[in-house]
Amino acid sequence: MNRWEEPPKEIKRKKIRRKRKPMTDEQKKAAAERLAHARAAKGPVKNLSLPENLRDLPDDYYLSPKKVKQWLKVWKTKLTGIKYWKDSKDKNERQEYQIAETYVKNMQSYLTTGIWSDFRYGENREHKIVWKVVAPAFDANGEMKRTQGYFYDDIGFYGENDNVDGA
Repeated sequence: MNRWEEPPKEIKRKKIRRKRKPMTDEQKKAAAERLAHARAAKGPVKNLSLPENLRDLPDDYYLSPKKVKQWLKVWKTKLTGIKYWKDSKDKNERQEYQIAETYVKNMQSYLTTGIWSDFRYGENREHKIVWKVVAPAFDANGEMKRTQGYFYDDIGFYGENDNVDGA
């Protein structure tokens, strides 16, 4: 082949799509019945993509997967809106971007593992997580050691601000 010659063009055939014959009313009714029967046999949604500890949580639970998915959608749109703050010279903008990115990653992790790893929750991160003491520590006198901001089974919330939700 000489460099002045035009290379051969490949000829691609177009796939011919044939139109379907329109269904008769009887066929439509039969198809609808078969579809309804198949849907009834399928059963309720099992949410197998969620961890076992999240599958049966009610929708009004403070960390229900339905709420977290909604928050995740909101924060992803926020993150795309501030993506240029990642390399900003203003430290507050960079920090805001990093907070948003971490919160999105934590919510995605929660939906895959079932473990909430952020200190805050909510659509605007307006609520704080309160830690519950499961195995308390005791001092030399045998008295239970207590830390402010934690929830204890015997006395409830221990701290200065008693109106913290999520306990």
